[in-house]
Amino acid sequence: MDAKQTRQGVLLALAAYFIWGIAPAYFKLIHYVPADEILTHRVIWSFFFMVALIAITRQWGQIKRLFQTPKKVFSLALSAVLVGGNWLLFIWSVNNHHMLEASLGYFINPLVNILLGMVFLGERFRRMQWVAVLLAVGGVLVQLWTFGSLPIIALGLAFSFAFYGLVRKKIAVEAQVGMLFETLWLLPVAAFYLFFYADSPTSHMGNNPMSLNLLLIAAGVVTTIPLLCFTGAATRLRLSTLGFFQYIGPTLMFLLAVLFYDEVPGADKMVTFAFIWIALAVFVMDAIYTQRRSRIK
Repeated sequence: MDAKQTRQGVLLALAAYFIWGIAPAYFKLIHYVPADEILTHRVIWSFFFMVALIAITRQWGQIKRLFQTPKKVFSLALSAVLVGGNWLLFIWSVNNHHMLEASLGYFINPLVNILLGMVFLGERFRRMQWVAVLLAVGGVLVQLWTFGSLPIIALGLAFSFAFYGLVRKKIAVEAQVGMLFETLWLLPVAAFYLFFYADSPTSHMGNNPMSLNLLLIAAGVVTTIPLLCFTGAATRLRLSTLGFFQYIGPTLMFLLAVLFYDEVPGADKMVTFAFIWIALAVFVMDAIYTQRRSRIK
């Protein structure tokens, strides 16, 4: 790939992971809105945003082709449930002062991806990847053994997003079209919940101040813009290169939690973080070594 494409890819990757990293600050702005309501807005406005985007980029042909493979359409219902659950858990954790554990979940996620690749895709572990995964498991077990607690939120986020990635890999649908169908599957449930079931001070948009409604509508932008940046980066960079950017998001979440939202990592969390960070250092060094070796060959 030429230098211009690489430069564009780096900028797009930085934008995607930066937005994902500071997204908790957006959810904190509307912390008084129940997490399930925020999720419904995220689904509804993401759907309309994706419809507009598909119309602008004229991708209706891809949608027509997808309808010709009903198995993929129904498989996207499963990925929709996984990503919807991930979104709900993430919103709840941020607005209930568990941002540190959310960041831990996204630090763990790359290691869970390796594990799922071995179990479901027949991928083989390199020796140092085994070391990284065992260190991560060790961190969780030490927290359980020493402090009698498990990072439930972190594990929930890591595994839900990893299984989502696995399902999407199996379906092999373009990112924008896939997200349109995922939000379409979730749309009836989200609309019914918001307009017929939810009953809170913020559930009736006609009674909300315009500023709050604009923030709720912005949930669609917060969801789709980083995804589009990520998709653009993925087409311009090697996947191995793109992988090194994935730690920006959880690092920013960690810093936000500690520096701006007064979350103090307890001894149990710091033990697990230490194991995970060492595991990721091993993982990254192995990736760099393998990449350089392949270039020499």
